[in-house]
Amino acid sequence: MVTHRAPSPRWRRLRRWTLRAVAATAILSGLAGAAASGYVAAIDVPPDPAPPQASVLYYRDGRTVLARIGTANRTDVPLARVPTDVRRAFLAAEDRGFYHHPGVSVRGVLRAVWSNLSAGSAQGASTITQQYVRNAYLTQDRTLNRKAKEAALALRLERQLTKDELFERYLNTIYFGRGAYGIESAAHAYFGTRVDRLTGVQGAVLAALIKNPWLNDPTVDAQRAENRWRWILRSMAGQDWLDPAAAESATYPKVAERSPTAAAVGGPAGIIADRVEAELDRLGVASQLLRTGGLQVVTTVDRTAQQAAETVVRKALKGQAKTMHAALVAVDPATGAVRAYYGGDDGRGYYDDAMAPRPPASTFKPIALAAGELAGMSYRALWDGTSPRQFTDRQGVPLRNRNGLQCPVCPLDVSMVHSLNTPFYALAEKVGPAQVRDLAVRLGVPEQYGDRKTLVDLPGEPTPGQTRADIALGRYPVSPADLATVYGTFAAGGLRAERHLVQSVAGADGSRWHQHKIKQRRVLDAAVAADVGVVLSGVVDANGTVRDRPAAAKTGSQQWGNSKDTSDAWTAGYAPQLAAAIWVGRREPGPIRDARQKNIPVNGDGIPYRIWREFLGTALAGRPATPLAPPGDVGDVRAGDSKLGAKALSDSFPYVGMVFDADGNVVGGQEDRRFPLPTTPDEAEAAKLRQQRELDRPRPST
Repeated sequence: MVTHRAPSPRWRRLRRWTLRAVAATAILSGLAGAAASGYVAAIDVPPDPAPPQASVLYYRDGRTVLARIGTANRTDVPLARVPTDVRRAFLAAEDRGFYHHPGVSVRGVLRAVWSNLSAGSAQGASTITQQYVRNAYLTQDRTLNRKAKEAALALRLERQLTKDELFERYLNTIYFGRGAYGIESAAHAYFGTRVDRLTGVQGAVLAALIKNPWLNDPTVDAQRAENRWRWILRSMAGQDWLDPAAAESATYPKVAERSPTAAAVGGPAGIIADRVEAELDRLGVASQLLRTGGLQVVTTVDRTAQQAAETVVRKALKGQAKTMHAALVAVDPATGAVRAYYGGDDGRGYYDDAMAPRPPASTFKPIALAAGELAGMSYRALWDGTSPRQFTDRQGVPLRNRNGLQCPVCPLDVSMVHSLNTPFYALAEKVGPAQVRDLAVRLGVPEQYGDRKTLVDLPGEPTPGQTRADIALGRYPVSPADLATVYGTFAAGGLRAERHLVQSVAGADGSRWHQHKIKQRRVLDAAVAADVGVVLSGVVDANGTVRDRPAAAKTGSQQWGNSKDTSDAWTAGYAPQLAAAIWVGRREPGPIRDARQKNIPVNGDGIPYRIWREFLGTALAGRPATPLAPPGDVGDVRAGDSKLGAKALSDSFPYVGMVFDADGNVVGGQEDRRFPLPTTPDEAEAAKLRQQRELDRPRPST
C-alpha cells in the first residue's frame, strides 16, 4: 500500500500565495482591460485633422525671420490608383500585419511602456493606423501619454473606417521629403510621373523614405537609401509578394536628382534650412512635423555675419566661370554655434558645397604641427626643408615644395608661412600618421563620411584603410564645415564644442521643446593651441592682416594632377571670437582659374584668403578686439631632422629659416641678395658661410 505524506506547512503557504497571486493578476487584468476600454471610449476623435501650419526659422536674435518652411505640395488620390506592388512595398516597410490587427501593435505599446520606465521616453513600433493618427491629430513628442492617446485614437478609427480607407488616408498624408506630402506628390518629386505609373521597385524607394525622408533620400546618402530599399524588397519576398531572386537582382531605379518642390526656400537660406531639418531630425523632431507643426526654431545664425558671408562670396565669384563655386562656414569657438553658413545659392534641396568633403591641402599642416608638439617637438625645431626629398612611404616618388622653394635649416613657423611640404611630411612621418589622424578626429573631423572611414587610403591606394604622412599635406578629403570646427577648436584653446545650428525649438503654442546646452571638452593642450595660433599669425602677417584685430590662418592649394593648376583652394583661420573655413573649387573636380586675374591658377592665398579676410573683418566690425594667446613654447627645439640643425643652434647661425627660390634667390625681405642654391648638406653649409661673408661685407653708404 502506498502511503501519501501530508503537504508541509511551507508548501501549503506557497500554494496559497500562488493561488492568490493568480487571482489578483486575473482581477487586475480585468480591471486594466475595463480601464483601457473606458479610456478608449473617453477619447474623442477630432472631426478633421489639424490644418498644417508653416514653421518659422529665426536668426539668433529670435525675432528676425530667416526662412519659413511648410508650403504644402499635396494631391490626394484614391487607393485604387496605387498599384498593388507599390502598396505592398509600403506594407512590407511599415506594417506587414496591417490588414489583420485591430490598429495597435501590442508589442510596440509594451516596448513604449518599458522604454518610459527604464529611460524616461516612449518608443516602440507603430502601425500604419497609429502613424496616421500621430501625423493627423497629435504631436511627435515621445511621451507615454502621447503613445496612449495614439493607441486609443487608432482603435477608435479602426471602428469607424475600413482598412482601405485608413490606408488611403495614410498614403495621402505621409511626408516623403523634398516638400512632397502624399504618394502622388512623391511620385512627381522623385520620379517625375503619376502614382499609377510607379513600379514596385520605385514604390520601395518611396517606402524607404518614411523612416527618414532626409537621410534616406538617395541624393543625400545613396548607400543608406539603397540599403533600406533592398531590405524592403527582401521583406516583400518574405511575405510571398515578390520572387526572392527578383528581390536580390533588382537594380536601384533612377531617381530625379532635384525636385522643384524642394526649393521653396531659395538661396543660401534654403541650404541652411536643409541643415536645420537634418539637425532637428537627430533631435527627434520629424521632417513632417517641421513642415506642418507651426514650430518656432531659433537658429544660431547671426544676421550680420550671414549677410557678410553672402556679400563677400558673391563679390568674389562675380565674373568668374560658372563652374567655380565657394563655401563658407563660420563658428563661434566658445559654443560651436554656426554664425554664418554659405553652401551655395541654389536653395533648398540642392547641392551643399559646405558639406562636401574635398582635399584640404595645406590647411591641414597646423594639425600636424599640433601633433608634433604633443609628441615633444617645438615649432622652433629645425627641419630639412630642401626640395625634392625622398620618403619611405611614397614608393620612390620625390616630394617637392611649391615653386621649388628650399629651406635647409627651417623652423616650422617659417615652413608654415611659406607652406613648405617637405618639413611637414617629415614631421608627420616622425610623429606617426595615425597620431595625426587621431588628433584631427578629436579636433573636429568625423570618424566617417557615410560608411567610409575618414583620413585613410581608399581601396586601390598604397595602404588601404591606413593613414600615410600625406595627411600633413591635406590629401584626405574633409568638408569645409568640419574644417571650421577644427579651427574653432584651435581658437578656443583646445576646447571643442559641437557644431550646431539649432539654438531652441518651441511648439506652435509656445511651449519649449528643446534648448541647446553648451558642452565643451578638452581635446588639445592649451599651450599647444597657443603655439598653433602664434605660428598661424605669421601667415596672416605675410598675406594681409584682418581689419582692427589679430588673427591666425592657413591657406591651402590642391594641385590638379601633375599640372601647374589647382582644383581646390582654401583658407581657414580665426580671430578669438570667430573661426571660418572657406573653400573655392568645382563640384566636378577640375582646374580652377581666376578669370579676373588673367586666368592664373587659383591658390589659397588668392580668392579664398580675400574672402576670409574681408568676411572676418566685416562680421566682427564694432566688436572689441581680443588678443591671441601668447606662445606656450611647448617641445624640444632640437627635435627636427635638419642635418645642419645642431650646428645652427650651437653657432647661432643667422641663416636659420632662410628660404631660397628655385634660382637661389633668398625669399622674404632679402630678394636683392643672390646665393648658389645648395643641393647637399655639405653644399648647404658652405652656402651658409658664403652668405655670412656676403652679409658681413661692408656696403658703401648712400
